[in-house]
Amino acid sequence: ILPLLCFSQKHVSGITDTEEERIKEAAAYIAQRNLLASEEGVTTSKQSTASKQSTASKQSMTSKQSTASRQSTASKQSVVSKQATSTLQQEETFEKKSRKVAIREKAERLSLRKTLEETEAYHAKLNEDHLLHAPEFIIKPRSHTVWEKENVKLHCSIAGWPEPRVTWYKNQVPINVHANPGKYIIESRYGMHTLEINACDFEDTAQYRASAMNVKGELSAYASVVVKRYKGEFDETRFHAGVSTMPLSFAVTPYGYASKFEIHFDDKFDVSFGREGETMSLGCRVVITPEIKHFQPEIQWYRNGVPLSPSKWVQTLWSGERATLTFSHLNKEDEGLYTIRVRMGEYYEQYSAYVFVRDADAEIEGAPAAPLDVKCLEANKDYIIISWKQPAVDGGSPILGYFIDKCEVGTDNWSQCNDTPVKFARFPVTGLIEGRSYIFRVRAVNKTGIGFPSRVSEPVAALDPAEKARLKSNICGSLSILGYPECVLLMFPCCFSEGIVPGPPTDLSVTEATRSYVVLSWKPPRQRGHEGIMYFVEKCEAGTENWQRVNTELPVKSPRFALFDLAEGKSYSFRVRCSNSAGVGEPSDATEVTVVGDKLDIPKAPGKIIPSRNTDTSVVVSWEESTDAKELVGYYIEASIAGSGKWEPCNNNPVKGSRFTCHGLVTGQSYIFRVRAVNAAGLSEYSQDSEAIEVKAAIAPPSPPHDITCLESFRDSMVLGWKQPDKIGGAEITGYYVNYREVIDGVPGKWREANVKAVSEEAYKISNLKENVVYQFQVAAMNMAGLGAPSAVSECFKCEEWTIAVPGPPHSLKCSEVRKDSLVLQWKPPVHSGRTPVTGYFVDLKEAKAKEDQWRGLNEAAIKNIYLKVRGLKEGVSYVFRVRAINQAGVGKPSDLAGPVVAETRPGTKEVVVNVDDDGVISLNFECDQMTPKSEFTWSKDYVSTEDSPRLEVESKGNKTKMTFKDLGMDDLGLYSCDVTDTDGIASSYLIDEEELKRLLALSHEHKFPTVPVKSELAVEILEKGQVRFWMQAEKLSGNAKVNYIFNEKEIFEGPKYKMHIDRNTGIIEMFMEKLQDEDEGTYTFQLQDGKATNHSTVVLIGDVFKKLQKEAEFQRQEWIRKQGPHFAEYLSWEVTGECNVLLKCKVANIKKETHIVWYKDEREISVDEKHDFKDGICTLLITEFSKKDAGIYEVILKDDRGKDKSRLKLVDEAFKELMTEVCKKIALSATDLKIQSTAEGIRLYSFVTYYVEDLKVNWSHNGTAIRYSDRVKTGVTGEQIWLQINEPTPNDKGKYVMELFDGKTGHQKTVDLSGQGKQIFYRARVLGGLPDVVTIQEGKALNLTCNVWGDPPPEVSWLKNEKALASDDHCNLKFEAGKTAYFTINGVSTADSGKYGLVVKNKYGSETSDFTVSVFIPEEEARMAALEAQKGGKKAK
Repeated sequence: ILPLLCFSQKHVSGITDTEEERIKEAAAYIAQRNLLASEEGVTTSKQSTASKQSTASKQSMTSKQSTASRQSTASKQSVVSKQATSTLQQEETFEKKSRKVAIREKAERLSLRKTLEETEAYHAKLNEDHLLHAPEFIIKPRSHTVWEKENVKLHCSIAGWPEPRVTWYKNQVPINVHANPGKYIIESRYGMHTLEINACDFEDTAQYRASAMNVKGELSAYASVVVKRYKGEFDETRFHAGVSTMPLSFAVTPYGYASKFEIHFDDKFDVSFGREGETMSLGCRVVITPEIKHFQPEIQWYRNGVPLSPSKWVQTLWSGERATLTFSHLNKEDEGLYTIRVRMGEYYEQYSAYVFVRDADAEIEGAPAAPLDVKCLEANKDYIIISWKQPAVDGGSPILGYFIDKCEVGTDNWSQCNDTPVKFARFPVTGLIEGRSYIFRVRAVNKTGIGFPSRVSEPVAALDPAEKARLKSNICGSLSILGYPECVLLMFPCCFSEGIVPGPPTDLSVTEATRSYVVLSWKPPRQRGHEGIMYFVEKCEAGTENWQRVNTELPVKSPRFALFDLAEGKSYSFRVRCSNSAGVGEPSDATEVTVVGDKLDIPKAPGKIIPSRNTDTSVVVSWEESTDAKELVGYYIEASIAGSGKWEPCNNNPVKGSRFTCHGLVTGQSYIFRVRAVNAAGLSEYSQDSEAIEVKAAIAPPSPPHDITCLESFRDSMVLGWKQPDKIGGAEITGYYVNYREVIDGVPGKWREANVKAVSEEAYKISNLKENVVYQFQVAAMNMAGLGAPSAVSECFKCEEWTIAVPGPPHSLKCSEVRKDSLVLQWKPPVHSGRTPVTGYFVDLKEAKAKEDQWRGLNEAAIKNIYLKVRGLKEGVSYVFRVRAINQAGVGKPSDLAGPVVAETRPGTKEVVVNVDDDGVISLNFECDQMTPKSEFTWSKDYVSTEDSPRLEVESKGNKTKMTFKDLGMDDLGLYSCDVTDTDGIASSYLIDEEELKRLLALSHEHKFPTVPVKSELAVEILEKGQVRFWMQAEKLSGNAKVNYIFNEKEIFEGPKYKMHIDRNTGIIEMFMEKLQDEDEGTYTFQLQDGKATNHSTVVLIGDVFKKLQKEAEFQRQEWIRKQGPHFAEYLSWEVTGECNVLLKCKVANIKKETHIVWYKDEREISVDEKHDFKDGICTLLITEFSKKDAGIYEVILKDDRGKDKSRLKLVDEAFKELMTEVCKKIALSATDLKIQSTAEGIRLYSFVTYYVEDLKVNWSHNGTAIRYSDRVKTGVTGEQIWLQINEPTPNDKGKYVMELFDGKTGHQKTVDLSGQGKQIFYRARVLGGLPDVVTIQEGKALNLTCNVWGDPPPEVSWLKNEKALASDDHCNLKFEAGKTAYFTINGVSTADSGKYGLVVKNKYGSETSDFTVSVFIPEEEARMAALEAQKGGKKAK
């Protein structure tokens, strides 16, 4: 008997969207299991033990969810208590079980525990990235209609992971609850999002948007709120009670709702070309009429008909009047037809243009382009199948295959999935971690190298779809094979049957087979037990019975498997076995024999490539699709200029269908095309080349004319005017047809033809009308392709005689020569001139978006021309124009508007260029690259055709035209323009005024009578040998240039005296003369002739000019002779060194080993200690301590067998004074800072110099006053020391002392300040005198010394002997009396008293030491030493 268990259904996801929900799921599972275990009060001990073990395995999580457990227990109390009797019977059955059954139950409990632990570990490592999904509205906000002062709430419920962030908008503007406190209340509770609007008023009538956004994208839902007033502004019958049934974007006005909207696109994006990695924006301005203030349109972008949502690759923006689509990083996946759809209620308009994305430049030249559109076709626990599209560009050599890379989400570590390239554009990636999310990319490889990687795929999780569905289902929702929930079977294994060996899988098949891998698919067995099962795959080579297990190490968990490493070309059969803890089941039925190889064939080449004309830059290519093509991805189209042999891709994203428009072609060029198909197996062969086609616009009927107006009215006729169609259909308009109809009491009649023969002008007089009858008109244009659609019906005009005095409106306004800051406006005079002739015109302008009151006039005075060049426009701004005529009666009505016209200079715009040829002929030239086969050049002067002008001649050939002036003069002043017919208004003009006329005539004269341009006029220079060079330089000389050399009006020729040379590359013309003699005085001229051009240049060498040049030439010749032997490159000069010595130096050249140098002073040779080695070519003579004795004339002679050279330097008189001044300056600069020294007599100030000379004057000053020298204050020089001695200093001697050293020009000062020294200088202790330096005394004698000392305060006195303190005793008596006198007495000196003694005096301002030496001798010893010395002297004498 099995227990009957009931559970309330709860939607608890196995793979939850938040961590919180995951915890709740686990808690609910444990709580339900514990409930069943704890409620069984009569179970056996085995059951209690099992329940405790199960409870212990989840104890920590259960304690956290105790509240949830108690609630679950309470909800199941009644059900479980009713099963008590059944449980008692179950206990008896369990006790009778055998030991074998008990062991099996224990094993199953251990297996259950292990399963629970694995589940916990699985959730712990589960990567949440594959759970990410974009926001989704479960409940969308609804539209409401409410009365004023009422409140309204908008609700919505949103799903998504991570949890989306919700923002509310009013008319596309975010709602700020803080800007108007209390007006709006925004709440988010339990997944329900609410916007409450309090006290609604009419301003709250708007479109509201709830925008939900997370990392996967953004989604919006719209609702309209209409606030009705009690005063009857709204027609309440037009609204339903409760929720409004209007479309979301239906515009409601205060007077009802609009029946129709007109949606126009301005400033539209055109066919665009980008490159991988670049950014691009598509946009256009949206104009909606009528304009509803409180409602905004719904904007949706599409690519190839598929709606686009914002992502990291593409962003959309709506500014209120302009819609923009921005690509942050272009990829080839972005190529396609882009459409913007603008919806207002039930009405919408759309506009489309194609975007082409070219391949990025390869890093390795010749490498293939990147694959594209990488997707995950199938994902499970064991592998993920990746697919991609092959690139159009292979780099010049066939693609060998592809490498697939993977990267775990959240990391940057890319790893390659396949070791060898795969050719098939699908590949199963294995080796994934279950539950982790991955992204993939693909790279193509050819013989040159590996190309750029593709754009990464979307993240995908390695998870079996069936497992994911099971975990997302109700926790106990799925039934086991026994009819009970699987969770019950798992919690109570002892209650059910024994473990069951699973049966064989079913429906085994080969779903995909390529040369690289084979994919198997099957269904799980129905007999599988209550455990999870795994699979083993076996293979068998055809013709044998040898079955081999493929996955011996890694069991398969999902009913899909990819086999690799199969031998290509061999045949195999496959079967699958299931296994669980009970054992391995029987195998499935074997598959049919499968040959390892690509099952999918490469498609055949397309056929019948037919190009047809489209526009002047595009061609439509159609073809027959490939026959028997399977899984076709699309087609690649390539184009080549006929005869070039170079093919370029027309698309980089395969297109489906059999027709494609190739853009970006060159107008007028002939192209051929070819197509190939592509599927996962590869690219087909190229189709046959198409026939060549010239790129030019296809001919079509013109579009309708527009802006029909009445130019003049009579009693029985009317004159109509209109504007030319915007599109002429690629051919010139040949005429117009006019229809008219009567309108009686607002009811129009039937249309009638006004003209049988086409009208060539944009104006026509319609006769035989009825007076005072109202008429409407239509106009249709015609070209060679046929009659175009008729125009819109004109407004009503009444046929009556015009009696107004002012002129009618001008007509046929046309804008040409449009540039970024100017354009030319032309018009035709009014048909009705009024009572008097038209005397002029006024031109008005305003921006296209400006209001009617913002018209402004361009001319204050009326102009008589029927054209005006408008200047000062703003680039990129759209303008409209109108013209008014004036006569004596006044200003007439304005014309119809011309425009709008955007002020911009289009790419490729060219201007009229003036040219003057070699014969002086003046012409205007123009070139156009955008001509059609029927385009013609039309020249005009002041916008009047010059076709019959006798003064001009026009020649046109191809895309170039030239207008030549036969005799340019004052009659030709004016504005010349050139228009190109059958184009989009291509034109240019050139103004010839009086100033330009003068310039052109002067330029023409120069060309008729040309001169050779000269850079440098004729000049003369002396060369180093004394040669004379005459030279000049022309701008340029041809190979035919000639020069005549003239001297005193006679031509001279090359010979012994004259050497001529012409360098035609540089234009330099030269003539050389070896020597200037007296007969060479005169005038020299060079005459140039180069074709028709001539020129000349002259130099005059007469009188002093000639003599000076002759003297210089002789000098240079002598110098050259001197330099043939050893010579001085730089003559003798002097330099004072840093040591204050004088260095005589010279630089020599052209010397050799035998060259000698000799120095002289006053014609007497100076002996030099060392022989000069001429190193660096410098010779020097150093004179130390330079003084007056060194004055004289110095000379140095350089000589060898080639000759000699000498250099003299006078150092006498002024030159000597100059040198001594520099020496004294250096000595003065070498002086050290003044120092202070105390002496026995007083103070000495001193400074050292390098050496002293008498020429250096020394002056001392004290406090700015020159010192008067006396016996007390003296100055002098001792060696290198300059000093000032101050004896017996007093406080008056304090102050600033300055020593000035005067070098003869400049004084150099050194200062010292004795003010700060103060008492340290004047009152410190010092020894005044009395002590000798050395005392020699006989042994036994008495030594008495007396010394005077001074200091204030009186100094302390101490004595030293051999640097050690000496104390007074009976032998050595030391006394100091009256603070001035010190006594030193030794009674009976001995040799022990010999040594160095010192007297130290010290007070608080300083100290001083005076040393003396005592030498004691013995008389007998002296006598003995004298005798010895005498003996030694006698021996030497012998």
